[in-house]
Amino acid sequence: MRIAVDAMGGDYAPQAIVEGALLAVRECPDIKCLYLVGDEQAIAAEIARCGGAPDRVQVRHASEVIGMGDSPATAVRRKKDSSINRAMDLVKNGEADAVFAAGNTGAAVASATLKMRTLEGIRRPGIAVAMPTPAEKPVLLIDGGATPDCTPEILMQFAIMGTVYSQKVLRQATPKVGLMSVGTEEAKGNALSKETFELLECAPIHFMGNVEGHDLFEGVVDVVVCDGFTGNVILKTSESVAHAIKKWLRRELVRNPLRWLGTLLLWGGLRSLRRKTSQKTYGGAPLLGVNGICIIGHGSSDKIAAKNGILQAVQAVKLRVNEAIVAGLQKCAPASEGTPA
Repeated sequence: MRIAVDAMGGDYAPQAIVEGALLAVRECPDIKCLYLVGDEQAIAAEIARCGGAPDRVQVRHASEVIGMGDSPATAVRRKKDSSINRAMDLVKNGEADAVFAAGNTGAAVASATLKMRTLEGIRRPGIAVAMPTPAEKPVLLIDGGATPDCTPEILMQFAIMGTVYSQKVLRQATPKVGLMSVGTEEAKGNALSKETFELLECAPIHFMGNVEGHDLFEGVVDVVVCDGFTGNVILKTSESVAHAIKKWLRRELVRNPLRWLGTLLLWGGLRSLRRKTSQKTYGGAPLLGVNGICIIGHGSSDKIAAKNGILQAVQAVKLRVNEAIVAGLQKCAPASEGTPA
């Protein structure tokens, strides 16, 4: 198996990405070749700092980098020799089976869609984000931001892709699917959600109806479907709330030193909670619907997140996720038929 990695993407690149890639290669013998794509000298320096790399690691030079502040679509077209474009090219040309890219999410989506195109029949790709729940199983939110403006047909395809990924990767035998709305009643929601509801009722999935925001972390369903605009707002709000709770907790502990003694008793539980809710655990989110495996990492990915994101790409290839998506889509034709983007 061959994996391409954008070594220059993310807040801590190339150091964290290179370290994570080397950890993944050493941990996973299935990776026969891993391409580190980016500034050759910078990558070589990081490899040397880490004590060298196995023969399975190759460096592919790219002279440009798409930063977090760059306009995604414009940068992808103008910076043709960017590390993210070159990494996507490796998959497009058949030199790699999957790609991992952290950093500018919009650029990753634009580059993957432009280079790989979409799977046959897929109208638009969607980012499937695994969200932690107290039920000890993640809920898959799709779309996390790839396609802000959706049609009912696109949302139905998201439901099918999310169902397939939940079955294959998250090991849910019969994933329950919910449509994000402002109420659980069928009549609730806007025109888009109401039309989508009708399509999902007829789709070959286990559709449970509408779900609300407070259902997301309760494990009521296994897959939550929404447009990319709504999904991205949900993700960023969730991150913000988590950070706020941490700040509030620290502030309250500082106010009374005796409270730190109680914290010592809770330390094991707090560490476990942090591990379960950390984005490092999953490492990234798959961009479903493109004609190739693409895992998009968080901009703040460290070496552990990068390693886990790469291993997630390996798993998606081994489980033949894209083949299963195409098969699932064919079951509900002609409603889901569309021209690839």
